[in-house]
Amino acid sequence: MTTILLIEDNPDIRENTAEILELANYTVITAENGKIGVEKALETRPDLVICDIMMPVLDGYGVLHIFNRNPDLSGIPFIFLTAKTERADQRKGMEMGADDYLTKPFSEIELLNAIEGRLKRFEQRYADALRAAYEHSPEGLDQFLVDARAVTGLDSLTVDRKPHQIKKKQFVYSEGDEPARLFFLKKGRVKTYKTNADGKELITGLYQAGDFFGYVSLLEQTDHTDTAVTLEDSELIYIPKETFMDLMIRDPEVAKRFVQLLANRVSEREQQLLGMAYNSLRRRVADTLLSLHNRAQTSAGNAAGIQLSRDDLASIVGTATESLIRTLSEFKQDGLIEIADGNIRVKNPERLRQMRV
Repeated sequence: MTTILLIEDNPDIRENTAEILELANYTVITAENGKIGVEKALETRPDLVICDIMMPVLDGYGVLHIFNRNPDLSGIPFIFLTAKTERADQRKGMEMGADDYLTKPFSEIELLNAIEGRLKRFEQRYADALRAAYEHSPEGLDQFLVDARAVTGLDSLTVDRKPHQIKKKQFVYSEGDEPARLFFLKKGRVKTYKTNADGKELITGLYQAGDFFGYVSLLEQTDHTDTAVTLEDSELIYIPKETFMDLMIRDPEVAKRFVQLLANRVSEREQQLLGMAYNSLRRRVADTLLSLHNRAQTSAGNAAGIQLSRDDLASIVGTATESLIRTLSEFKQDGLIEIADGNIRVKNPERLRQMRV
């Protein structure tokens, strides 16, 4: 239920307004002056604030100033409530960051419409921020955490945000491990893979800066079904399992985004297995190169092309390393790719895409 903090020094207005809000199914916290209002906001973080301007002890401008400076309170929708109608007063409030301005006397519908409008705009702003957070940029995580914390009050989201330095070829987790956290790759590259009884690898995922990984087992509540290892020196940010699951439960938008990530992963895995079952080797190599090429195009470091060992590339395709090398040599002779310092650059994506055999 949405919690509204009502700060008003006039007892009649405070009680009548609180009654209207409670009838509209809001949880209401009241305060008779700005100082008490700030104290109550720190005790119970509200979803929206309605605040009178002219009050003893601490006026509305002072309350808004404190909210803006305090990271635990900043970002909460803020509506000024006042008898003043001068344009200069309204401008001052808006310049300080107020979201709306109600002038006394006001009708019940004016009050409820203002609240509903502010909450909807804030939810949309939050949803937009979350979308940006999933646009594969390291900076997106910082905004995601700030916005999620602002909306849900989950202070623990910012705990352990210091990047962890992981050297090349180090294990992040192993198949059979119990998942303890969600991983965000701030820098570097990570692969996940499964190993069969003969020790052969099948790569199940490649991750670059801006990617989340390790969420499948968290969502399924099972042990990890693959192993994650760094392909180069990397920086990882850990988000504790409890924090992630709490956020998933509390916020449908976050849950929706990770379900979409999970659906995309399942779809990619199905396409990979289908290709291995029915496509020719040349077609499988071409599809793999196109997929890696497209990912490289969205990466800040795409100038180096596809940086992957031949063993790992063969593991993705599902073939022997010798067969992969022979196919790459044929593609190079046909002018489809170029190879320099071990890195592969796709020269003609369209011809690769149209390849039949």
